[in-house]
Amino acid sequence: MADASDDTRDARAVRFDAVGMRYGRGPEVLSDLSFQLPSGSFHFLTGPSGAGKSSLLRLIYLAERQSRGLITLFGRDTAMLERTALPDIRRRIGVVFQDFRLLNHLTVFENVALPLRVAGQARASYADDVNELLTWVGLGDRIEAYPPTLSGGEQQRAAIARAVISKPDLLIADEPTGNVDPAMARRILRLLAELNKLGTTVLVASHDIALVRSLDAPILELADGRLISGGRRAA
Repeated sequence: MADASDDTRDARAVRFDAVGMRYGRGPEVLSDLSFQLPSGSFHFLTGPSGAGKSSLLRLIYLAERQSRGLITLFGRDTAMLERTALPDIRRRIGVVFQDFRLLNHLTVFENVALPLRVAGQARASYADDVNELLTWVGLGDRIEAYPPTLSGGEQQRAAIARAVISKPDLLIADEPTGNVDPAMARRILRLLAELNKLGTTVLVASHDIALVRSLDAPILELADGRLISGGRRAA
């Protein structure tokens, strides 16, 4: 996690001002989005399939660029970021993808530890933390397994562990409980809530209304690429 003295820190981890996005020359898939995620906040992102949730998340983790409007991450205008600055920004963001994106040639342990290894940490400094986290998400007996041998739910839990192990400044989770049973879904949500208490800004995209209502957190609701409700709490 970035040091508090970092001059790129801002009271808002994420800010969108009149943002629009289209793929190629097609119609806008996101239109006039304006919202902010204060640093250290926890939000849900909801909406029907096709509403634009995944596209919005792709903008936040810099996989896509907006067609118009202003996006700032940690106080920095993403449109003005030079290519050399992107790795530093991305290291501050943990992402749980719907398709997991585990590396098949690495064990579960190695996949989860990858962000720490890329950051230059020695295995001895993180091995206990990785093992403890994997045990917590129910993968303590699968540490040396390879992703192709895991079930969908096990892959999902490994992907979540990888996203949170480095305690990022911002965590984005796209349907993080979509492949697990209700008990494990609640456990994962508790993990994300605990990470949030440590200072991480968390944004969870989910269509699971019961899950959303289980935590008293503000909701951003999308429909047809537009924000129809921003910041309300679940009824």
